[in-house]
Amino acid sequence: MYSEEDINSAVAAGAMSAEAAAGFRDHMSKRRELPRGSEENFRLINSFNDIFVTIGVVILLVAVGAIGQAIAGIIAPVPDVDFFALEVGDAATQQWHAASDLNESLSISLMGLFVAATAWPLAEFFTRRRHMALPSIVLLLAFVGGVFATVLGGAVMYIESGGNEQVGAVLVSVSALIAAVGAYFHWRRFMVPITVAAGAAAVAGTVIALIVAGIGPDLLNENIVLTLVFVAGLAMFGFAMRWDMSDRERTTRRSDVAFWLHLLAAPMIAHPIFAMLGVTEGDNLGIGAAFGVIGVYIAFGLVALAVDRRALLVSALVYVLFALTFLFREFGAVELNFALTALVIGSALLSLSAFWQPIRSAIVGALPGDLQARLPEPGVTHASA
Repeated sequence: MYSEEDINSAVAAGAMSAEAAAGFRDHMSKRRELPRGSEENFRLINSFNDIFVTIGVVILLVAVGAIGQAIAGIIAPVPDVDFFALEVGDAATQQWHAASDLNESLSISLMGLFVAATAWPLAEFFTRRRHMALPSIVLLLAFVGGVFATVLGGAVMYIESGGNEQVGAVLVSVSALIAAVGAYFHWRRFMVPITVAAGAAAVAGTVIALIVAGIGPDLLNENIVLTLVFVAGLAMFGFAMRWDMSDRERTTRRSDVAFWLHLLAAPMIAHPIFAMLGVTEGDNLGIGAAFGVIGVYIAFGLVALAVDRRALLVSALVYVLFALTFLFREFGAVELNFALTALVIGSALLSLSAFWQPIRSAIVGALPGDLQARLPEPGVTHASA
């Protein structure tokens, strides 16, 4: 499979003319009866070799992480204490807890440091030279996660030693901010599309942790956290749209960046809404809330059609499945509730996929002209040859 980036690279290298590239894109649109931009192409694997290399990368990263933990055990060993023995006093117990906390924080830091330090040189070969998609994604996530864990170890040590919870939240935010800086440098070096989403997630974590620290543990509750995540999701969606609007034809790496940002924003928007509707409370879901879930999902569908991205629909799918199952059970279809739910959702998704472009054309056509000019153009379906 060749991505838009591969086609652009071939044009830049002179291996393919711009006219030939445009003709190829038009041919594929006619063959699939769907504009290439609406397919939301993203390259996950080039061949089975990507999977083979990824398995090796994961095994190696797990190994170096385990080595980091083993070194932490050597530097900060945890003494063996028989807590069932009567002669064990408070001093020995406190000493054991202190050693255990030091060992845990050092294990987190060294594991993260070893993983990050290994992921970068591997990316130099498999990402920068070989341009392998799946290994590049795994190495990016390992590097950013490793940087975060390296700094997080200190925050864990502070919190577990009985430090102030607000200061601990600030330290966690500092860890996330440094991870975002690491993601920035990784992006500048390797330009892996998912890197921007990883960095954005780290920045969102930084802001949320700082706000949590400012609010304080006494005033903090689940609704506040859900609201913060929801607002961060909206900001992420706006950031994704900025990348999308800079490539309306979806023929450059910017579209791939937007794809991952939409994939990140979708659950951050969907989960808080459905959690506040009570979907996550299991059997306590009411009929009104169930219809509310379906209404929200329809609204998500309209937004997804307008921006030509399906991430919102996928992220909210599990909630609407639960709501429909509840409704069928409430209206007497106890034995067939799961089958009826699957039938309704499956049919709706397949119908939406089949008629995506005509429906999208109608929705975009009803929007103001200046907004239409910022969205991907509705494609025209072609008859099969």
